[in-house]
Amino acid sequence: MAKSNLEARKRRHERARKKVVGTQERPRLAVFRSLNNIYAQIIDDADGRTLVSASSLDETVKGLQQHKGNCKTAKEIGTLIARRAQEKNIKKVVFDRGGFPYHGRVKALAEAAREAGLEF
Repeated sequence: MAKSNLEARKRRHERARKKVVGTQERPRLAVFRSLNNIYAQIIDDADGRTLVSASSLDETVKGLQQHKGNCKTAKEIGTLIARRAQEKNIKKVVFDRGGFPYHGRVKALAEAAREAGLEF
């Protein structure tokens, strides 16, 4: 049994990462949320490098004068990561929720990225 919520999340993430692998054709959209912020990266696991990233700490999102850890900000990050991905000609990704439940901020980010044009 997990000793803490963090250890339980890491176990869930490791279990999912066995199945979710980013390639050059379909890189991995990884999401991490903390209490105050949310982060998204598009990663090519074959080369081991980040292709595109966005977070609630970006200057474009910081200027909105809102709390950084809510669903509204997560939607902005989803739209921003999709826009940046399309600039790099990335259209299809594999979604990695990072061991977090597909609910709330993670779901808002994913749905906003889908609406902005990413396929997963």
